[in-house]
Order: sequence, then C-alpha cells, then structure tokens
Amino acid sequence: MIKKQPLVPERVRKIQGSFAFIEHRFLRCGFWESLTHHELLLYLFLIMAADRQGLSYYRDDNICRLTGIPGEEYIPARDNLIKKKLIAFDGFLFQVLSLPEKPVTQTARWPVAGHDRECKDPAAVYNLITTAFLLKRAGKYER
Repeated sequence: MIKKQPLVPERVRKIQGSFAFIEHRFLRCGFWESLTHHELLLYLFLIMAADRQGLSYYRDDNICRLTGIPGEEYIPARDNLIKKKLIAFDGFLFQVLSLPEKPVTQTARWPVAGHDRECKDPAAVYNLITTAFLLKRAGKYER
C-alpha cells in the first residue's frame, strides 16, 4: 500500500459551509467515460449548484453563460444526462440523481432544425417566452 502525504499540508481541503460530492464510482465504473465533454461539464455544474438533495433551480441561459456551453449544444447534453439516468428535469427544477448501477450509453438524437427543438422542448419554450416578455417590457419588442 502506498503511503500518501499532502504535497502542500497548509492547503489541505476542508469542508466549510455547503459542499458538493461525487462518488468515486463515477470515475471507477465508467460513468466519466460515458459522457461527452458538454455532458460532463453540465453534470459537474449541476452537482456544484445542487443542494443536499441534488436540487437546483438554475435557468438554462445562466447555465449556458456560466459553463460556456452553446445553447444549441446544451439541450442535447441535458437530455442525454436524463436518458443516462444521471439527472431529472421538470422544465424548471433539476435533480442530480444517485448513480444507476452501471452507465447508460445511449444518447438523444435531436431534429436538425433548431426551430423544431424550440417548439418541443419545455425549457426552450420557456426561454423564448421569457425573452419576448423582457424585450416587450424594455420597449424593444416589435411585431
């Protein structure tokens, strides 16, 4: 057995206030490898944003801004995490779920046209309505 000592003892991590955790099984059992770059980035963001029950209310536009995931790549990444049974989403609330027994490798296939996605995805529809409402209130909405 290898004895490990901190390389910088005065900077050993301490849990102060809230914290996020990821099971070691996420790395050891193939979950890490089963995710694309954007899926992994979104999953890690949701883990950090979640409370102790895994719940988070971050809006799609804020998630895209903070993670740097383009909007057209965010929705497929989010839906793939749902299909891979790592998160749940009801259109407003995210829940990071306990890890399934093994990684799910299927991915979502989206229609090519962005308009189709905007018409069928609840979060995309919500963002369109919110944006239109904010533009109208700012006097920038034109018919």
